Amino acid sequence: MEDDNIVGPGRAYEHFHKIVTVLNEKGNDEAEIGLHYNKKYTIVNSFEMRVYGADGTLIKKYHKSDMYDRLTVDNETMVTDDRSLSIGHTIAVYPTTIEYIYDLDVRSLIDLGAWVYQDYEQAVENAYYHISINSNAGFRYINKNTNVRPQKNTIDKIDSYSWKINNLKAFKPEEGSESWRVLPKVSFAANDFEYYGVPGNISSWQNYGKWQQSLNADVCSLSPKRVQEIQAMTADIKTDKEKVRFLYNYLQKNVRYVGIQLGIGGLKPFPASFVDEKKYGDCKGLSNYMCAMLKAVNIPAYYAKVRAGTNEEPYNPTFPNDLSNHIIVCVPFKNDTTWLECTSQTQSFGKLGKFTENRNALIITDDGGKLVNTPKSIAIDNQLNAEAHIVLDADGGSKAHLKILTTGDYRDDYIGIEALKTDEQKQVIIRMLNMKQPSELIFKPSIDSNGIKEVNIDLGYDKFCDITSGDKHFYKPRIFDLWQATLPVEEKRKNDYYFDVPVLKTCVTTIDLPAGFEVETLPASQSLKFSYGTYDVKYTYDAAKNQVVNTTKFNLTNQVIPAAKYNEMQVYFDAIAKVQNKKLVIRRKA
Repeated sequence: MEDDNIVGPGRAYEHFHKIVTVLNEKGNDEAEIGLHYNKKYTIVNSFEMRVYGADGTLIKKYHKSDMYDRLTVDNETMVTDDRSLSIGHTIAVYPTTIEYIYDLDVRSLIDLGAWVYQDYEQAVENAYYHISINSNAGFRYINKNTNVRPQKNTIDKIDSYSWKINNLKAFKPEEGSESWRVLPKVSFAANDFEYYGVPGNISSWQNYGKWQQSLNADVCSLSPKRVQEIQAMTADIKTDKEKVRFLYNYLQKNVRYVGIQLGIGGLKPFPASFVDEKKYGDCKGLSNYMCAMLKAVNIPAYYAKVRAGTNEEPYNPTFPNDLSNHIIVCVPFKNDTTWLECTSQTQSFGKLGKFTENRNALIITDDGGKLVNTPKSIAIDNQLNAEAHIVLDADGGSKAHLKILTTGDYRDDYIGIEALKTDEQKQVIIRMLNMKQPSELIFKPSIDSNGIKEVNIDLGYDKFCDITSGDKHFYKPRIFDLWQATLPVEEKRKNDYYFDVPVLKTCVTTIDLPAGFEVETLPASQSLKFSYGTYDVKYTYDAAKNQVVNTTKFNLTNQVIPAAKYNEMQVYFDAIAKVQNKKLVIRRKA
């Protein structure tokens, strides 16, 4: 149960009361809680957690004084004003019932949050949500994945809304679905807000953008001297797009990302001059700095708020509320809008990647906010093209060399691998490529140029052969499979299936047979198709060279597969697995 008393823009008293019975270890996180707070703007007035045994006996009681108080820093955020109070109880036997009761005094709000009343594998006996708010506040709500409606009454110009839910059965997530497309949620907002003491209006995306623009107005310029230096750096570059490329590369080489969530709730960027001098900043600071450098050479660019994360929930054009957790930059060239991810020192120019692509972003213009779509990658943007050379020996072992060229999402993977320690590199590569465990693996990172990452891997196998039977050797005719996924059979799929990105993968594998051996059985060439992809493999044997070559190509053209196509995809992936399991059989010559 949650009861929100909204007493004015940016001010609310919130009461929470939750009772949950944990039936097995999957629910252990229900016995843990963390409350984010700020000593000035969000205050935890009271807290109590009670733990009950199966017979209803009170086992343990925790209070606010028992909670662990810490800064909310993590791998992304180094400095912040925000803190958290957290506590957890170790469940020894099941069932165990956990009860939470706590009160918050909130003095800074943009929107009014949301009510998610059911999670996966969680049955709901009763759920209740109540909001009271001034009738003139412009209160609004919107449902997602639910048809629940509130009861409303008004007393003395205070509107009261109450939602109730009863007796919901638990359900499991469907593999590949996204929770924001499945779980029930009611989101709330009011027109006027006050955030860290700064008033604003979010009745429209335009108005909210005006508020953000007012925060940025005094921090987006560089000194006259620095402007002249930037103009001099770019004076010989002929086109505006190449100037943007140059300055983006300059940013990547000279400035690094540091998470700093200070000031007005972490929403106001540090001055561009600060980032220029210190050579670091968070996503807000780096994006604002990029805009300032482009402003210095008279190229318009927009600071853009976005909900980041792979396949994350986009903004709703009809319901302005702030879901943003990241800032990027939009450069609006005519017929060629360019987007810049300013926190990465390795991202290709004009490419966003799965973190922010294929959704909408709120660009901040002089006239306020405007929702625009970020680019959607296609398969050729995320390529893995490999060449493998395998030299078999007569005892079933082999030596192999693997050369891989990658772009997009795959490039990101291998840049990340390169930063790991040697032993970790080997483990990740073997797991990622799902290859047979080698006796030797030497990872040899090579060039990364023009958005293409090259990797070379030397491999040694004491036993590459799968089966030996007399004079016959049976091999899997490749070092790795282009596609490993198979899917469970689902008779009535309800939700779309999400991949991270569309992809295109190829591999040409050359296999040198041992002297004195010849091919007995060559796997058949095959071509498989489904509505959003193809898989093709072709085998040839050159008897003169005593060499087998197989060329394999896998193409996934869509990132999101409609639920109606799930069964077709499941059958298709099973067929790929069967094709990839076919053996190359060689034998000693008579």
